[in-house]
Amino acid sequence: MDNSSSVGDNVVLEELGHPESFADAVFFTLLFVYIALLITNFGVLVIIIREKSLHQPMYLLFCNLSVNDILGNTIILPRLLYDTISKDRLISYNACVTQVFFSHTYGSASHTILLVGLSLRLSRCKSHISNFYCDNASLFKLSCEDVSANNIYGLFYTVVLLSSSMGTVAVTYIRIAVVCMTKKNAELNSKAIQTCASHLVVYLIMLLTGYIAIIMHRFPEHRLLRKLIIILFHVIPAHLNPIIYGLQTKHLRLKILHIFARKISHS
Repeated sequence: MDNSSSVGDNVVLEELGHPESFADAVFFTLLFVYIALLITNFGVLVIIIREKSLHQPMYLLFCNLSVNDILGNTIILPRLLYDTISKDRLISYNACVTQVFFSHTYGSASHTILLVGLSLRLSRCKSHISNFYCDNASLFKLSCEDVSANNIYGLFYTVVLLSSSMGTVAVTYIRIAVVCMTKKNAELNSKAIQTCASHLVVYLIMLLTGYIAIIMHRFPEHRLLRKLIIILFHVIPAHLNPIIYGLQTKHLRLKILHIFARKISHS
């Protein structure tokens, strides 16, 4: 199907929706959040890369988490920062598609490839993105064709993806609970509860905000709430992951404390 359109190469992103008097406060809050998550996640990456003793599969997982958090937030927050202080919210259609790809890669690479592939085959007759960044649902709304099949497929695949994730987590936690009950080791049980509880908090935050963001696309009258949920979906796990998976891992925590102690002693 032809992608060409008479509406031009640019589309318009919807504003965040905050009062004009709060523009500076919103900008500096988002800037602080973005810088803080960059520092914490890059910090974890640098420590793991520099310390040969941390070159193990478990710490590779931490690297992947940090890279994913940096990628997922960098594709959205810098543009959002620009839009909070600028009246020009134009973005090229190609840049919009690129943002869709990387924002969905943050959640699932396979989900992104399939859904963006569907988006690119749609023609456009609108030029206003009903969101403050480009996502798949907003891109579908640029088309004046019937996109019911695309929406049904997207929802179905998302439900399957999230259900698989929930099922895997549930099975894992059940197995951990069985081991804890059979071993009856107080130290082991305490360590398992501490690790699992913090992991579960991050997982539930990401799961709930993800589900709510998807559902809120069906309620355009609550745009501000949807935008807030999307921001929380990106920034909260990105801040909590370095703390939970970094500071609660004894070996990595000791390395961090050792580096800080060494810098203090040299200052």
